[in-house]
Amino acid sequence: MDNTLHLVGIAKKARRVEVGEEPVGAAARARQARLIVLARDAADNTCRRAAHFAEAGACPMVQCPYSKEELGGAVGRTSCAMLAFTDAGLAASFMGKLSARDAERYGETAEAVSAKAARLLQRQREQRRHEQKLQKAGAKPWVAPASRGAERRLAQRGRGAPGKGGKTYPKPGKQS
Repeated sequence: MDNTLHLVGIAKKARRVEVGEEPVGAAARARQARLIVLARDAADNTCRRAAHFAEAGACPMVQCPYSKEELGGAVGRTSCAMLAFTDAGLAASFMGKLSARDAERYGETAEAVSAKAARLLQRQREQRRHEQKLQKAGAKPWVAPASRGAERRLAQRGRGAPGKGGKTYPKPGKQS
């Protein structure tokens, strides 16, 4: 089996690929599909539907040099005409391997997918840094919480909680 097909199998095991027409359509409509892949011997109707999915999901579509049986074997099925990568890094790696085989046919799409993956990775890094800053700010609040000593001082001045620092009454049973 080819390294490219091994990558498809790894993506399937990692649950980063949707296999079949309905799951691919759902992923594209949800804008989770990063790359739609068609088998070389896919039917015309399947190609047309994949083009609509790619347009709806704003993701690239590519017809790979593998047959339905080869793609199906990579994902653990008898045949697979259409699949969608939902992970940008795996999609970029897949397109990189295809463009290494045929740069003229797949080079432009590979560059677009890898640029998109780089932007997504940058956004994830920025989000992580932002969350770390928020967490760090939460650990050191601007105003320290009131200490127990402050409550005592307020009580001594007569401004404490009810029943503190006010009139004192004799305890029952004791005569003064």
